Amino acid sequence: MLPTPQLVVMGKRPALGAVKTRLARGIGTVAAARFYRRTSLELLARVAVDPRWQTVLALTPDRAVHDEGVWPRAVPRIAQGLGDLGARMGRLMRDLPPGPVVIIGSDIPDISRGHIAEAFTALGNADAVFGPSEDGGYWLVGLRRRPRIVDIFGSVRWSSEYALADTLRNVEAAGLSVARLQTLRDIDTGEDYARWRQER
Repeated sequence: MLPTPQLVVMGKRPALGAVKTRLARGIGTVAAARFYRRTSLELLARVAVDPRWQTVLALTPDRAVHDEGVWPRAVPRIAQGLGDLGARMGRLMRDLPPGPVVIIGSDIPDISRGHIAEAFTALGNADAVFGPSEDGGYWLVGLRRRPRIVDIFGSVRWSSEYALADTLRNVEAAGLSVARLQTLRDIDTGEDYARWRQER
């Protein structure tokens, strides 16, 4: 029997001032936290019910796994652990049970089940898959994790226009093949938010 594909949704406790801090500078702390919580819950409602993969919610701070009344009870929760984003994603890639793993953020409103299915399909032929974002980062990363698990997240300039390029450099150095998905927009600024609202 083939291992179950695993989708990891990276999330934060939706506390005022702790989420979407760049966005908060443009639309205010309360509105940014509301956007984050709504977007996260809508995303989980879309992707966590799909039987083609097992969805896990990886939370920070670690004690957020015990929060009640915030996240859907049906979605298993695990702690992200310590370190920067790369250390936390690398740990998830190493520690989860066998099978392909796809990691996404919880605050990208345009992610669909189709995107996730496309990512897992891509991992049938490629070692790694990325969903680029317009700002030079990425909204999705996945690894086939066989025949070996490679750490691709070291020395990446997170929260910068170089995040994807730095990660791809690590992937290339490890000799892994890569697939790319559609480019999506992260809602990080007041201008991003206004454009997203207008398009909706």
